[in-house]
Formats: sequence, structure tokens, C-alpha cells
Amino acid sequence: MTQTASFGKQKRIALISDLTGFGRCAIAVQLPLISALRVQCCPLPTAVLSNHPGVGSYFKSDLTEQMPGYAAEWKKHGLAFDAILTGFLSSARQIDYVKDFIADFRKEGTIVAVDPVMGDHGKQYSTVTDEICKKTRELAANADILTPNLTEACILTNTAYRADMPFDDIAEMSQKLIDGGAKKVIITGINQPMHVSNFCREAGRKPFVVTVRRAGEDRPGTGDVFSAIIAADAVNGKDLEESVRRSTGFISACIRKSAELNLPPSEGLAFEEMLQRLK
Repeated sequence: MTQTASFGKQKRIALISDLTGFGRCAIAVQLPLISALRVQCCPLPTAVLSNHPGVGSYFKSDLTEQMPGYAAEWKKHGLAFDAILTGFLSSARQIDYVKDFIADFRKEGTIVAVDPVMGDHGKQYSTVTDEICKKTRELAANADILTPNLTEACILTNTAYRADMPFDDIAEMSQKLIDGGAKKVIITGINQPMHVSNFCREAGRKPFVVTVRRAGEDRPGTGDVFSAIIAADAVNGKDLEESVRRSTGFISACIRKSAELNLPPSEGLAFEEMLQRLK
């Protein structure tokens, strides 16, 4: 170890996800949001993309082989983290490296937040294999905070997807995830005709639902915004329900601002316009 991990009293999050240059997702969105919430964000990039795939063709450089060496330097320098936040992981090997990272850096009080990015609207992403699903279930079982959307919750619990799934069934899935090892579960983006809901369950507490009026079209990066705020709030000691309401309201405001600016949905959320709301 070449220096100590104590650099003062500022909170710190390790963020493991991809870096996308254009399209507002993953590290490009989460780093400024976490910083706005007065938490230092230390990214460990899993890949570099020129733009979000929803924009069209893109360049990608996979960083799987660089991940262990990158993490080893952090370990050598004695870095410590108040939270570890994981996002999109493109291979089973990356998930294994993340599990190793958690084993190395998780100390007493370290919050592990897992956003199991595997699919949406009832379909797995094209890169998501059966092996990735299996290993993501293992990763989810070690999460202090787990934030799947409805599709991902179905994948994690081997439940048949229904866009109009009753809340009783969603509640059952959340309990399965708690029973599997996750301590707090937020099933996000539950679509209703005029509203969007988040079903929240914490081990040993009564579940609750946070619902907001639909603000506009679906946009990439909303899950990244949500998980970043939830993780930073957890590090700052915020109550889970307060945090879910704050992040949901922030996303709604960003969607409305994006529409006001006439931004195509593929360009994600104009969160930069709304950062002053985060305090």
C-alpha cells in the first residue's frame, strides 16, 4: 500500500459501468449526479462507447481485460468506498470481476447497490446470455440495494413477464428477491395508463409504492439516473422512501425539460438543466 485510504471525511462511491460519449447514460450521467449530491464518484469503466446504441451505429472498446489491473491499483493505494454501484455488465467475466471487486473492497458499512441491467419491455437485451442471467442473480443476492425494472425483476425471479402484472405478483417477486439475499429492493418503471410506479420493499419493513404521473416518452438513462441518486442518498443516510420520491420526481422533471427542449428520446434526459434541484 503506497498511501492510506483516509483522504478526509468526504463520502466516496465506486461506480462500475460503461462510459458512453453521447446519449446520456451510465457513467456520463451518474458521475455528475453523484457529485451534485456531494459524494466523490470514482468510475471503473467496463467499456467505452462513442454513443448510446439507440442513437444508431457506434464504436465500442471493451475494457474487460483492463478491469482487474485497474482495481488492483486502487487496492494497492488503499482506497476505501462508502458504496459500490454496479450498472451494465456486458459479459459473465465482467460480473466475475465485479464480484471479486466487492470481495476486495466491501468493508463494514460499505453499501453495495446493484442495477441489474438486462432488459426492458419484457425482452432481454441482445448481449444478455443465460450465463449472464445466472451470474447476475448471484450478484443481486449480495446487494444491499437492488434496482431492477419490471423486466429484470422477472428475469431474476424466473417469472413470466406481463406488462399489466398485478401489484400482488410484483410484491411476491420483491419478496423472492429479499429472500434471495437482497436487503432493499426497488422494482422500477411499472407502467400504468397515466402513471409510473416503483414498488419498494426493505427486509423487515412494510413495502410501499411510489407513483408519479407519466411525464412523457421513455428515454434511455432513466435507470442510471435513478440508481445514482438512490446510491448517493444511501451514502448520505437518506430514508429509502424519501430517496425514491426524490429520484422519481427528478426524473419526471428531466423528462418534461427534455420534451420542452425538443430533444429526441434517443438523446436521453436533459438532466444538466435540472441539477440545481439536487441538494
